[in-house]
Amino acid sequence: MKRIAMILLATAALLCLAAAPRAGDALAQPQRLTFKVEQANARYTQQHTIDVGDVPGHQVRVFEVRRTYPSNPPVINGVKIVQSWTRGISDYTNNNGPAVVYHVYVGENGDKFFVTSSAISVQAPGTRTMTITTVGTVTGGTGEFFGIQGLLRLSISADVQAGVSESQVELEYWFSR
Repeated sequence: MKRIAMILLATAALLCLAAAPRAGDALAQPQRLTFKVEQANARYTQQHTIDVGDVPGHQVRVFEVRRTYPSNPPVINGVKIVQSWTRGISDYTNNNGPAVVYHVYVGENGDKFFVTSSAISVQAPGTRTMTITTVGTVTGGTGEFFGIQGLLRLSISADVQAGVSESQVELEYWFSR
């Protein structure tokens, strides 16, 4: 009886080990990546604005921003990020208010990962530059980015009229496959 109990215990332990995530997957410590996107490498490629009509300056806007990483690109899982696309919808009054934003980061090999975020914009009266704070979650990825999870924080300074921005990006990520 004692021998059977030992065999069952050993079998259970081996099954637990076999089913446990590999080191580097779900048990891995989050990695932190911080990088800056200069104004020269970020452009609004599309913007469509509609006046709401309830109060002066209230607009809804659909926009797209392309960012490139020509020098010192961020690297995740050995893959250099070469560009990212940000597409969103804002509800601003005089460039102040919330936005819902979707990000697609593209690796040099074509693999992608995706982020959904919320943003808030603040622009002081009489200035052209607004400050946007964005926080979101990594929602998945393809290829080398499959199983990526994490959090994204963006601090953006933008001149929407000129169609330019610069960003400070902080990405905390991990993989669970």
